[in-house]
Amino acid sequence: MRKKNGLLFSIILPVYKQESHIVPLLQEFIKGLQKITKQYELLVIINGPASNEYKRLVEFAKPRDFIRAFYLDRAGWGRAVKFGISKAKGRYICYTNSARTNVADLLQMLSYSKNNKDVVVKATRIIRESWMRKFGSILYNLENRFLLKTPVWDVNGTPKVFPKNLLKKITLDSENDLIDAELMVKCFRNHIPILEVPVLFTKRKGGKSTTNLLSAFRMYLGLLELKKRL
Repeated sequence: MRKKNGLLFSIILPVYKQESHIVPLLQEFIKGLQKITKQYELLVIINGPASNEYKRLVEFAKPRDFIRAFYLDRAGWGRAVKFGISKAKGRYICYTNSARTNVADLLQMLSYSKNNKDVVVKATRIIRESWMRKFGSILYNLENRFLLKTPVWDVNGTPKVFPKNLLKKITLDSENDLIDAELMVKCFRNHIPILEVPVLFTKRKGGKSTTNLLSAFRMYLGLLELKKRL
């Protein structure tokens, strides 16, 4: 058994329609994390249609006290991240796109965070799958800079890691894809340093991307709503 009060990292993994590959993915994460620490927990948050994912995760987690599986019946990237944060017990909180995170990149982000206290560490992807996705990302980041004055690239890039005590200074309200933009702008407004670490863009591990033209358009409009809300 791991000492819960001694946890260093809480790693939040939102899961959406990943039944075919979620267990092998977790095995890959565990193998990598064992190289740097034993004091971590994996919070796997299924948000949306579950199928057999939750049952498989519960069975996989039974002999592993460092894995906790949760099910939310409503989908939402921000909703899953916020729920994971509310359950996190580690001194550092990390959340990341479980289907697109390279384990080596995750380990690098965690190490940077541990050695740079009171700093938010985030990935900045330097290669994207297609010119259309790259163009869409550039447009979204330019909109962030113009509306919210956040001088970072790849606002949505994950993994993101930050000390848990940072949450004493800011609260996150977004329950959708805007949670990343909200975190970035609130960090800057509260003079919280952000360390951007370049990583190679990782192709999705199984399944299909949930980002399409409609969801991208909603994100562009959402930034206007976020600006008004702030």
